[in-house]
Amino acid sequence: MGAGPAGACLALLLARSAAVEVTLVEAQADLRRQLRGEGLMPSGLEVLERIGWSPLPATIPQRELQGWTFLVEGTVLFRAEEPMGSSHACTLIDQGSLLASLVEGAEQQGAQVLKGQAVAQLLEEQGRICGVRLVDGQERRADLVIGCDGRDSSLRRLAQLEFPRTERPIDVLWFRLSGPESLPLVRWLAGRFVTVVGAAGSFALFETVSGAVQLGWALQAPLPEPAQAWPARWAGACSAPLADLLAAITPEHIEGPVRLPVRVGLLERWHRPGLLLLGDAAHPMSPVRAQGINMALRDAFVAAGELIRGLPSLSTPWDPAQIDVLLERITQLRIPEIRTIQGLQARELERAQLLHRNPWLRRLLSAGASFWGPLLARRWIRDQRQLREGLPLREGLPLPGGPP
Repeated sequence: MGAGPAGACLALLLARSAAVEVTLVEAQADLRRQLRGEGLMPSGLEVLERIGWSPLPATIPQRELQGWTFLVEGTVLFRAEEPMGSSHACTLIDQGSLLASLVEGAEQQGAQVLKGQAVAQLLEEQGRICGVRLVDGQERRADLVIGCDGRDSSLRRLAQLEFPRTERPIDVLWFRLSGPESLPLVRWLAGRFVTVVGAAGSFALFETVSGAVQLGWALQAPLPEPAQAWPARWAGACSAPLADLLAAITPEHIEGPVRLPVRVGLLERWHRPGLLLLGDAAHPMSPVRAQGINMALRDAFVAAGELIRGLPSLSTPWDPAQIDVLLERITQLRIPEIRTIQGLQARELERAQLLHRNPWLRRLLSAGASFWGPLLARRWIRDQRQLREGLPLREGLPLPGGPP
């Protein structure tokens, strides 16, 4: 259930195995949404490489990120160049196109895809989930239901697998800057991801694969100003030339904002008899360093491997007890990496909040950037390694094939 990164990838891998009949159900009729993560880290690219989806199909808009720049109080604190010691550079993609490619691959391998169909109810018999009822009334019976329907998962709610969430007093407002006024800003960015910390809070900006500029503004309070005031607020946290480029953006060329509350959680138990949750349905991720898509792909890869290895062919009935053992194993294989990545994300967020709360610290770092910058750059690059690459994945998954 859900044709996001986890659901689309898992449907492809299970359909490709020829051991199961797969139906992929997606509530939206169109896989393209206003806000989807664009960053594939080495951890996500590793999965795509292993399943034969690397190099990415030419139909997926993509480009490698050139590096990272951090500004404090308008001063460049440090820069870091991709790939920062990893096997792959962070790659920006159009996620809707990637999902469409994976879903098409699943269909070509025999999966049935139902779009525009939300789940209204879980079917249950003798304490076991045995399928779903869709909003149009049709019932779909299954030996296993897998919920990959995102951070606001309806399947998680219907299964009563809610978790205590870590509430963080911060929202991220996402804006898209487009039109001719954004072109000088695109040239200045030069393919880099730029983070700015100043009196206006912290925000990050980068060029999307469509040529627009995406700007994510982290706020700890409601946005008070009218749209006309936003560019001035952003510019006030920078120095020339970036300040001038941002100040030149007019409201008619600002799309958004789309508000993304930073809600982080981790279920200790991802399953009930006959049901498994994956991706943000099991562990909503912070937006820090684009981990949602990457962890979802890795969930799907591990889950597919365990199910393919552990379940019999179509000609042999599935043993419910065997399925439940596999679901617990998948959960225990994935929790260590998710816990590690969420911890690293929280540490990055805490550092940003520390700078936001302490103007004296921002001024100190800005005034001494030539001294502090190289030291902080080395530490930041070192700390990014595990956040970018994740924990080692199990070897030997029998997944032949590639993009259609």
